[in-house]
Amino acid sequence: MKSLGRIAYRRKYIVIAIWLIAFIGITGASQAIGSKFNDSFTLKGTDSTKGYELLAKALPAQSGADVQVVFQVKNGSVNDPAVRNAMEQVFASAKTIKTVGDIASPYDPMHANQISADGTIAYANVTYSKFGRDLPNADLRALVKYGEDARTDNLQVEFGGETIAQLNAPKGSPGEIIGIIAAGVILFISFGSFLSMLLPLGVALLALGTASGLVTLLTHAVAIATFAPILGSLIGLGVGVDYALFIVSRYRREIANGTDPEDAAAIAVNTSGRAVLFAGATVCIALLGLFTLRLSFLNGVAIAASLTVLVTMVASLTLLPALFGVMKRKVYNRRSRKAIDAGTHADIEKSAWARWSRYVAKRPIQLSALAIAMVAVLSIPYFSLQLGSSDQGNASKNSTNRKAYDLISQGFGKGANGPLQVIAKVSTPEDSANFQRVADAVSQTAGVNFVSPVIAPPGTGVAFVQVIPSTGPQDVATSKLITQLRESVIPGALAGSKTEIHVGGITAIFDDFASVIGSKIPLFILVIVILGCLLLMLAFRSIVIPLTAGAMNLVAAAASFGIVVAMFQWGWGEKILNVGAGPIESFLPVIMLAILFGLSMDYQVFLVSRMHEEWVKTGDNEQAVTVGQAETGRIITSAALIMITVFASFMFGGEKIIKEFGLGLAAAVFIDAFILRTILVPALMHLFGKTNWWLPKSIDKVLPRVSVEE
Repeated sequence: MKSLGRIAYRRKYIVIAIWLIAFIGITGASQAIGSKFNDSFTLKGTDSTKGYELLAKALPAQSGADVQVVFQVKNGSVNDPAVRNAMEQVFASAKTIKTVGDIASPYDPMHANQISADGTIAYANVTYSKFGRDLPNADLRALVKYGEDARTDNLQVEFGGETIAQLNAPKGSPGEIIGIIAAGVILFISFGSFLSMLLPLGVALLALGTASGLVTLLTHAVAIATFAPILGSLIGLGVGVDYALFIVSRYRREIANGTDPEDAAAIAVNTSGRAVLFAGATVCIALLGLFTLRLSFLNGVAIAASLTVLVTMVASLTLLPALFGVMKRKVYNRRSRKAIDAGTHADIEKSAWARWSRYVAKRPIQLSALAIAMVAVLSIPYFSLQLGSSDQGNASKNSTNRKAYDLISQGFGKGANGPLQVIAKVSTPEDSANFQRVADAVSQTAGVNFVSPVIAPPGTGVAFVQVIPSTGPQDVATSKLITQLRESVIPGALAGSKTEIHVGGITAIFDDFASVIGSKIPLFILVIVILGCLLLMLAFRSIVIPLTAGAMNLVAAAASFGIVVAMFQWGWGEKILNVGAGPIESFLPVIMLAILFGLSMDYQVFLVSRMHEEWVKTGDNEQAVTVGQAETGRIITSAALIMITVFASFMFGGEKIIKEFGLGLAAAVFIDAFILRTILVPALMHLFGKTNWWLPKSIDKVLPRVSVEE
């Protein structure tokens, strides 16, 4: 690692040029080629997927995305000639769109139920033949334009559905700018130097821009969700600034000790750089652990996020020492350089962190109890966590999809925003009779508002009905209704018959998605905890430290999830965050856990590596823990403050899922840095004593030697 630091320092202009060329080339290529993000996913073997496959095979032109065209009149009725002519012209124009497979118009007698009882609201279902990234945005925009052209002072036309929500999704977040400014302020206060502030921030931004371009290019080869770039920005800014901060801080310390700039760069890369390499690898491993869930939707997110972390880590290890070669001792302002030359710079033993670390050493039991109580209280809401998928009722009130949702709720009830489909394979007259019996049973089930007549397109071998629940798509009652239909209503109506029947529709698909992910979370946690513990065991030759770190990671995750549940699910943050109360996105816990485990390991590595270095020198546990905390406390909390401001800034604007990530990660980093690493971990290490550094000889012999310190 020293050689890497020296080479980058000596070949500074070549290294800087390589990074600038890479940034310009990759960014230019990504803008020229464009992106192909994809939010589609498959859930092999689930009931909703089987129903979808059955329907798609029989009616391929109607197996794609659904869009609701919702319209309301202020005066009169939707059946008035002027209104009807205008909307039928919209539907006629929509049929000319190449990928439109079917339009269920409210003016068709078969769909008369799509006109509200008072005649002022109606909607049409437009079904495309393609889904996800196979459906061109231009075809969606064409439909929207036809509807917008029909608007008058008396006629309001809006568009609903997940596909429209994706089309109108924000392409970025104003929080990025806020986060960058806040990070710059904290860095300036921490370093007291404008040039030192620019180092970590500039490296992080250059790395993030390069990584963003790579992810955009990668969308043409891998299915990556539309929210991945914003999530990548959120992670990349946080870890990028942090990694650079750790290395810059070590370089400044060496300069303050009178070390030659080239040697200082080599030492910084060989010490803090090793920790950055180890920490970055840990984050990537945790993110790639998402592959254990075997869900293609999350694989793309894992690749995009880990690629962003990898690029920021490489930039910290190569671009930073090259910039040190340009700046040399100017990482300090002129006054500080004079103080260093005069030997009057501050002594860390007299710092506030040294006093705090000695205070923790004297009162480990009381402080441990206090920290445990704090995280226990914050974790309480976690136990009511409801996984699901937010419907368009959580969208911004000014968006067309939210307006469409509210109009449908007003005219037909919330359940009309997420109809279910009961789909059957009908090969014989007996199958048809069985399905009719099932449809009748479903219509009599509590929680069902409406069941359409049986639709059986000739020659397809498939029959289906639309089922409108009385509750909204994200309501717990709707999830219970889906389970009831599958487990009792349909089997009871079939009475032992073998007719193949499934409950599908977008609401059922999202419900199955939540169930599948929920069932795999324990395995995912086990995998990333074991991998994290093994890495720490390799680094610190200890059993207790990895187990403590694993437990702390779980505690931080539970407390941060508790805050997310309270703000988003319980609705405490409804006004502040401008989102409606609803379930937590089903994929948020696994992605957050991957990120949190990686980030928590970062702080554990930076904290314990200094303690381990002191332990190896002295063999005194109390001194090792005290000195380690004193020398890393300021940098860890400064890094945490930067990460908190970056993460929290993403709560301003953007999609609900990004707001959930922003709040959850900001809360987790605050809990991890200011409660766990500042209080609980050092207090427990004082209580454990020399046991912290114990490793059975039999294990020690077989473990390879990996050193985080020099």
